[in-house]
Amino acid sequence: MPHVPLSDLVTVGLLIVLEGLLSADNALVVAVMILGLPRRQQRQALRYGLVGAFVLRSLATLLAVYLIRLTLVKLFGALYLFHLTYQHFFHGGGAGERTKPRPARPWLGMPALWATIVKVELVNVAFSVDSILVAVAMSPKTWVVLSGGLLGIIAMRVVIGQLLAIVRKYPAIVDGAFVIIALVGLKLLLEYARAMGWIGYEMPKWLSLGLIAVTFLVAYVYARQVGPAELEDGEAAELLIQD
Repeated sequence: MPHVPLSDLVTVGLLIVLEGLLSADNALVVAVMILGLPRRQQRQALRYGLVGAFVLRSLATLLAVYLIRLTLVKLFGALYLFHLTYQHFFHGGGAGERTKPRPARPWLGMPALWATIVKVELVNVAFSVDSILVAVAMSPKTWVVLSGGLLGIIAMRVVIGQLLAIVRKYPAIVDGAFVIIALVGLKLLLEYARAMGWIGYEMPKWLSLGLIAVTFLVAYVYARQVGPAELEDGEAAELLIQD
């Protein structure tokens, strides 16, 4: 049995934690995107999205030396997140209507389910550039980078499931979620501008995560004051038993 250095196992553990921290905003965006699907299809989207994330992360890790050239992905990601926020606040109706998930729609000839899955994977690509480059810098061993990244994706799947449960129970939190999506879009836009040499400012990770945490906390407290949604018995039971 081959000997695995303890340092490699520690690095894998650190990469899992790192993936969880860097993917907090990613998880929220994905949760909001999936919310527009019927309940049964939400689980399918998470399942297929997880498989797609594994494949894309593996390919991206193997091609990590070329990721630095994909800064344009961040621009497209930022513009798409701004588009989602604009649609929510300016075309989502009044405050009561905005708390209702916008139904997922077909896209490029694909049914709503697969259109959502493809969009989720595109968003995942935009968010994965930083975490993969950091992971490669932490360890030159491909198996270490892959193990940490893939296990981190599984952890993110659990976080997304919990976020879906919170949003379904307290729909008033949706507005706060879209504020966070706009902040994430701004972060990606700043990262793109810095990569292009237009600005020298880099938003610290602690500031980015702090803004997300504070915004989510304020939205959650407000949603708790508004009160939970009226759920059917089956829905209430499902919120208590998350797979």
